[in-house]
Amino acid sequence: MAEPAVFAEPGGSWRLVAVGPVLCLVVLIGDLFFGAGVHWLALTVCAALLAGLVALQVAAARQHASVTLTDTDLRCGTETLALAEIEEILPAGDPFAADLEPWETARALGELSGVPKRRTGIGLRLRDGGIVRAWARDGDGLRAALERAVPGAAADEGSGR
Repeated sequence: MAEPAVFAEPGGSWRLVAVGPVLCLVVLIGDLFFGAGVHWLALTVCAALLAGLVALQVAAARQHASVTLTDTDLRCGTETLALAEIEEILPAGDPFAADLEPWETARALGELSGVPKRRTGIGLRLRDGGIVRAWARDGDGLRAALERAVPGAAADEGSGR
């Protein structure tokens, strides 16, 4: 049985798959109402194509852009990090600072080239001395959950090193 999540973001919603077919249904109703002739084949093909393409995107997002924090692990995308490996949760970066904090250019978790769009990065110093970036849409929520899950790892505001 899987551990209950302390914090979770699925990365994508399956409800989005229905948007394309619903729009095609609206066009179908418009065709019926205005008597312009119903384009059954075109609407069916468009609905199927839209649903299929969006389903692929949602499946990819749920695999590569989801975040789960349990009592023992943090998973960002496809990478899992044991909480025991985290030494310090680094302070948030200043968006108006001229220079970036060292963690803001560190490797992002999840086998991605960087923090995914519309996600907030969180710097983590590991016990082996390395620095990585965890990330989530709700960066403040993940930071608070990490601070509760990893006692003593919360950094003082001035200790960004």
